[in-house]
Amino acid sequence: MMTKQNHFTKKTILASAISTALFAIAMPTQAQSFTEFVEEGDVIAEVRVRSENVRQDNDADDAVAITARARIGYETASLAGFQALVEYDQVVALQDEYHSGSSIYPSNPAAIPADPAEPGKSVIADGAGGDFNRAQISYTHEAAKAILGRQRIILDNARFIGNVGWRQNEQTFDAFRADLTAVENFSATYAYVNQRNTIKYEDLAVQDHLLNLSYTTPVGKVATYAYILEADEKNDEKTYDTYGLSFKGKVPVSSVELLYAAEYATQTFNAGTTGAKDFDADYTFLEGGVKISAVSLIAGYENLGGDGDYGFSTPYATGHAFNGWADVFLSTPGNGLNDVYAKVVGKVAGIKLVATYHDFKSDKGGDNLGSEIDLLAAKKFNDNITAGIKYANYSAGDEAYAYVDTEKLWLFAEAKF
Repeated sequence: MMTKQNHFTKKTILASAISTALFAIAMPTQAQSFTEFVEEGDVIAEVRVRSENVRQDNDADDAVAITARARIGYETASLAGFQALVEYDQVVALQDEYHSGSSIYPSNPAAIPADPAEPGKSVIADGAGGDFNRAQISYTHEAAKAILGRQRIILDNARFIGNVGWRQNEQTFDAFRADLTAVENFSATYAYVNQRNTIKYEDLAVQDHLLNLSYTTPVGKVATYAYILEADEKNDEKTYDTYGLSFKGKVPVSSVELLYAAEYATQTFNAGTTGAKDFDADYTFLEGGVKISAVSLIAGYENLGGDGDYGFSTPYATGHAFNGWADVFLSTPGNGLNDVYAKVVGKVAGIKLVATYHDFKSDKGGDNLGSEIDLLAAKKFNDNITAGIKYANYSAGDEAYAYVDTEKLWLFAEAKF
């Protein structure tokens, strides 16, 4: 098996060769222009510190993690439309009474269970480690933009394709991406991905095609998409083919603003093993609300279909943002998931306040999968500093599903320089 270091070295050599070729094409005859291209760029410098506490009603010990992420990078100025960006992240565990869920950077090896009778600590998915978060070359034209290299990709609301930005080590992709905006109100995005870099520091070889088309109307944005995901890591050729249509908008009515959204998608999954059959599942999302002054009242319904054998899957999603912050349903159960929720969002004295209640049931059979309350208070002190507190309390439902009561509490602060 190719080691992670050798794999990264080959990727670095390839990226360097591509960068050199692009610079040679873009470099003007006058050296001064290239000097400005390098010197007049922007430094990327960020620090994010977070404490996370997890308590679960099972045999695992309570977990506590205090982690800090330092991000340093540089993006050049534009030269004939070309820019280069490189960014490195380092995550350290200041208090590591937890297991990160990663076999590469477990943070605290002593927390890994030795056998089922020694469950160790609960998982907090912020392993200590470091890697190049982004390393890309981009070209921007008035009607299009292209990016080549390790990059962040977020499409629509990140329900299907996202960066999992809540975690200290975000998800990125080694990919080629092209965005077309030549037609007014219409945009088209295509990306080919050959490696997915997960929050657990795993570099997974893939062969993915992402296509997203959208059109903005006076009453909202319509988007259609096709996400063809195919893994080829370790001879595992799982495929997820997802096709969908969404609509999201808002419109003022008298002194209030009406909010609305709807989405439908269908998915075919194949496990990739010899003789494996296809599984089909559907996704439905409905949301409506009203914004009065600085307060939004929202109600929603999200259904990830399941037939008992397979549940609709979103492996590249920013899953933490959906179905509860306790992250109980990052993977959809085989019987599917219905999430009916109500949310209040407001701002008091510059502090953002969010309160959400979720009621979970299975798609097949309507079994009780529990409920959850999520609370957030966060303040942006200026353009550079943000701090807040966040809480999730999940109460388990039917015992047959083996979910357990889970409490999570976060304190966080972030500074960008």
